[in-house]
Amino acid sequence: MKLYVKHMVSNRCKMLVMEELDKLLIRYLTVDLGVINVTGHITKEQKTLISIALQGSGLELIEDHKEILIELIKTAIIKLIHYSDDQPRINFSDYLSNTLNYNYTYLSNLFTDAQGINIEHFIITHKIERVKELISYNELTFSEIAFKLHYSSIGHLSNQFKKVTGSTLSSYRTRKCMRHTNLENL
Repeated sequence: MKLYVKHMVSNRCKMLVMEELDKLLIRYLTVDLGVINVTGHITKEQKTLISIALQGSGLELIEDHKEILIELIKTAIIKLIHYSDDQPRINFSDYLSNTLNYNYTYLSNLFTDAQGINIEHFIITHKIERVKELISYNELTFSEIAFKLHYSSIGHLSNQFKKVTGSTLSSYRTRKCMRHTNLENL
């Protein structure tokens, strides 16, 4: 049985969910971003206990099909941008359609209606946060970062970075307090 969790976007969230499930003695096969694959069936009471335990950490169980789909869109984007070193060379619309088995137009309209921003804006926000993270590691050149995140050129990355942050890549790198936003807060 699958349970879907809203706002579960990091490995820290996954660990928290596993701890709560262990405390409640609820057996699970896997815990992935946004999804808990529970062993067997759980009772209504157990589901309520899980919900209460997760709410204390800002997470929540979701059951509405559209909300689940929106969360799956977010999770797919986050996984690809933040947790995959081998990003496919297909555009995001094809990636989301293939991953979620829905028409992209439907996904896009659903996401925009529910979130107030379009999927492209969500992707750009996450890509820029990933750029900030990679800059803070100080291990890659700007060209390598652009290549890693599939920007067509360093100029494209630079323009998008400046538009979103108000800062150039170079000035961001030289600032002493390079900060990126926690994924939970995006």
